[in-house]
Amino acid sequence: MSVPTIAAIETTEFRLPMHGELRWGSQSSLAAARHVLVTVALSDDSRGVAEAPPRPTIYGETAATVIAIIRDELAPRLLGQPAHKAWTCMAPIRNNHTAKGALDMAVHDALAQHAGHSLAEHLGATQARVRVSYILGIGARDEVLAEAERVVAQGVRVLKVKVGRDWEDDLARIRDLQAMFGATVDLYADANETMQADKAGARLAALREMGLRYCEEPLPVEQMRARAALRAQDALPIIADDSAFTVRDLQRELELDTFDILNIKTPRTGYTASLAMAALAHGHAKGIMVGSQAGSTIGAARAAIFAARPEVAHPSELSFFLKLREEITDRPLTLVDGWLTVREALAVRIDPVRLRAMAVRAVA
Repeated sequence: MSVPTIAAIETTEFRLPMHGELRWGSQSSLAAARHVLVTVALSDDSRGVAEAPPRPTIYGETAATVIAIIRDELAPRLLGQPAHKAWTCMAPIRNNHTAKGALDMAVHDALAQHAGHSLAEHLGATQARVRVSYILGIGARDEVLAEAERVVAQGVRVLKVKVGRDWEDDLARIRDLQAMFGATVDLYADANETMQADKAGARLAALREMGLRYCEEPLPVEQMRARAALRAQDALPIIADDSAFTVRDLQRELELDTFDILNIKTPRTGYTASLAMAALAHGHAKGIMVGSQAGSTIGAARAAIFAARPEVAHPSELSFFLKLREEITDRPLTLVDGWLTVREALAVRIDPVRLRAMAVRAVA
């Protein structure tokens, strides 16, 4: 079989309104999903798509910068090159995580089509379904509880609860959630680096006493020694996210032994680096979950297929689409008692009519 080359790359900015607003960390918030759909065509007419979800407060990217870096720097390096070398061709461009991640995922999608395989077969996914978590942001308690009730009714059975702005309010919100759902819903926390080193151990112990499963990024990433010391206390399993953006970051974190579970976000590491990170973490006996970076249905579907790999044993953040009021796909995803099937994720396609309706028009 001949090796296909990359023949064309297209980008489309789109905006999806949300039910309410997602708030996290000390001051971050998201009121709408303003993302970029990346389409890659190969020389044999195979085509792949993926979603780039820019996050200015996390990666410094916006929809405009994603489109610009692809147009001006990444596409010129990729066009005409063998598709399987795409990640290597993009390596000279630093950062721009979601732009490169989306391009890499779209290339893999096209390569699977070229080979006559499903994307699940192409990625080595072996599980028929994946367990899903939902990101519950910070906000007025009655609004947060109402949102939790709504998504649990839609099939969610694991909630990732954002904490970090008011500790006493955080604990009260967690108690309310436990009173509402009891043992039917599992909870874990995401502190988004907001804890203080002298208080973090006691706070993780308190969360463990309350029955929470893990805590994501309790301390600021730059406090490497404090994070390693906190992990050594073994108060509660720690999830690495912001501390492991890249393979290089992950190697450092493994050397320092700062975490228990790695949150791989395919939108920022594509499939190529995500596969390398999964192998590296698994080889060091670390747990793995998958995050969708507040992706829409197409992003959740693409992340879910990766989450069906055998190394992924923890609930993955694949239900942000429940927070969206509009979509660009031809069908919704459904959750059944906390699970999403890979078969359903594989069936998702872009709806051209919906994409046109949600597209953001460029202003000359």
